[in-house]
Amino acid sequence: MPTLPTFVWILILLILAAVGFFFGTRYRKNVAEREIGSAEDEAKRIINEAIKSAESKKREALVEAKEEIHKNRSEFEREEKLRRSEVQKQERRLQQKEEALDRKTDALEKKSENLSQKISAVEAQQAEVALIKKSQLEMLEKISGFTAEEAKNYLIENVREDVTHEMALKVKEVEAQYKEEADNRAREIITTAIQRCAADHTSEVTVSVVPLPNDEMKGRIIGREGRNIRSIETMTGCDLIIDDTPEAITVSSFDPVRREVARLALEKLIQDGRIHPARIEEMVAKSQKEVNATIKAEGERAVFETNIHGLHPELVRLLGRMRYRSSYGQNVLNHSIEVSHIAGLLASELGVDVATAKRAGLLHDIGKAIDHEVEGSHVSIGVDLARKYHESEAVIHAIEAHHNDVEPHTAVACLVQAADAISASRPGARRENIENYVKRLEKLEEVSKSFPGIASSYAIQAGREIRIMVKPESVTEDQMVLLARDIAKKIEDELTYPGQIKVHVLRETKVVDYAK
Repeated sequence: MPTLPTFVWILILLILAAVGFFFGTRYRKNVAEREIGSAEDEAKRIINEAIKSAESKKREALVEAKEEIHKNRSEFEREEKLRRSEVQKQERRLQQKEEALDRKTDALEKKSENLSQKISAVEAQQAEVALIKKSQLEMLEKISGFTAEEAKNYLIENVREDVTHEMALKVKEVEAQYKEEADNRAREIITTAIQRCAADHTSEVTVSVVPLPNDEMKGRIIGREGRNIRSIETMTGCDLIIDDTPEAITVSSFDPVRREVARLALEKLIQDGRIHPARIEEMVAKSQKEVNATIKAEGERAVFETNIHGLHPELVRLLGRMRYRSSYGQNVLNHSIEVSHIAGLLASELGVDVATAKRAGLLHDIGKAIDHEVEGSHVSIGVDLARKYHESEAVIHAIEAHHNDVEPHTAVACLVQAADAISASRPGARRENIENYVKRLEKLEEVSKSFPGIASSYAIQAGREIRIMVKPESVTEDQMVLLARDIAKKIEDELTYPGQIKVHVLRETKVVDYAK
């Protein structure tokens, strides 16, 4: 077999490659056309289904919209029907009210007409009565011989005696009734308060007496050229009075704390026997510590006894200082504790805040602890101290009002006033200066004699009773009741006194004759 040339083979291969490429391309084209055709069919199917689904949903939405519209229309018609019904009811109600008002207006018009007729009739009757009265008065004047004014005075004079008697009886009756009720209630409250509160009081003044074992000790206390006594007076701030009083030295000072320090220091020096400036300084310092400890303990005791909490430590210390302060012989600390107890008991009886009443009662005289160091009354000092240490306004007002420096406007302030008076005026609580006592008795008798018809008056029972003798020809028995009441009222208005004063009015008729 003859061999073909190389280019022939190359040409054959190219022809075969071209034929393969042609048939391959045609095949791929046919496959692509078939896939495109199936895709178009699928797309048409999906579009048709989507159109059908959309139409179905559109129909359903239309149906739902129609149902919602129908439902809303039904509700609107029902509400409109209810509103129409309510409006009709309101119209009927208003119509009924108008009819009722018309009826009332007619009735009022009829009553006004009747009232006008009655007023006219009354005016006519009054005019007729006036004429009759005038004619009767003229007739009475002719018959009696008195003018109208004379007859009026005669009748008033006769009626006055009867009225005086009736008024005296009524006054007695009312006084007895209210006195019984008031006395029972007041006695119950005050007796309970005082019975449950017992405080011991000591009689204190501005001097302290230190007993000596012998009179030789006076010279040792004075010391060489008076150096010892000068040291004691300088360190304590007190005056030592060494006179002819046997076996006693008097310590004088208006500061009770300093006086107590000096008294204790002297007692320690006398007991020790070694008296010189260095020893005096040591004993005074030791006594000062003891007094400070006592002050703190006494303040804490007062707070504990009254069961008061949250008190500032400085106020507790000032309370302790009042242990050495006295007023009219009454220990101020014990008096404050007593006032606190009584105010608390009265508050519990009356339903007032017990804690506030007790707190105000304990602090009402707190200014007396430093009134010898600070200018002003103990009331103003106490108010400043209470405000400084953040006490409540109720407590501050009670302190300010307990001596009527301001008008009390709270129940607690009134109770503190009452408790202060009860503690100060009970028997044995305070001493009274003899000069003031005599002046009070003289003023009591003077007030009693200022009334007409008084023959004499005598203050007895230490000024707690005034006995008044009246002139029987000037004062009747009925007038005695009113006279006693007027005298008691004037005593209350013009005098200041502890407790109460009994006004005893006596009327005595005497007839004297002689047998010859």
